[in-house]
Amino acid sequence: MELNERQEKILEIVKNHGPITGEKIAELLNVTRAALRPDLAVLTMSGFLEAKPRVGYYLKSEGENEIRKALNNYRVRDIQSLPVILKENASVYDAIVTLFVEDTGSIFIVDETNYLSGVVSRKDCLKTTLGQADIHKMPVSIIMTRMPNIICAGLDENVVDVVKKIVEHEVDGLPVVKTYLDSAGEEKLEVVGRITKTNIARLFLDLAAEGRSPHNADV
Repeated sequence: MELNERQEKILEIVKNHGPITGEKIAELLNVTRAALRPDLAVLTMSGFLEAKPRVGYYLKSEGENEIRKALNNYRVRDIQSLPVILKENASVYDAIVTLFVEDTGSIFIVDETNYLSGVVSRKDCLKTTLGQADIHKMPVSIIMTRMPNIICAGLDENVVDVVKKIVEHEVDGLPVVKTYLDSAGEEKLEVVGRITKTNIARLFLDLAAEGRSPHNADV
């Protein structure tokens, strides 16, 4: 994993001043605590740093860094789960039923050619039901978040990089996609999986349990 300039600076600060709080690191870098949150999350999740409540951040020992080394070997394809998909013409009611039946936080919406066109979350559906809309007649395409405002992950993307996306964009998971170009040269995305906070948590459990390997159980 290649660190960015800010992450390198954070490690240097922690090395010289640790244990140190996130607020103090932000002060030394002259940025807000919120701006540092994604970088601190990546450095902690990838094993560079350890954090303890009321203590702060400190560098992990060489032994603890073994988890970081192992984590960096994993790609999205190793831990992804099955996507939950609906067509654009499905109703909001269908989406709500699917969310609960599949026990998922979001549904990926595809167009008539089965390429990704949007995402619908539980929050989207809840906001719609609070209004006066007829959810049996309203197509899910009306309430979905549309491309290109969807954050995606690739099959060969590093898991640590995906963690950063999830933290930065404050989402529970991402669609895993393959990219194609149509006859007009436009980029099209085929949904082939999903990667969620649960997938990542399971990977950590697997890495912490000696002799176990990640599984692809659906979440």
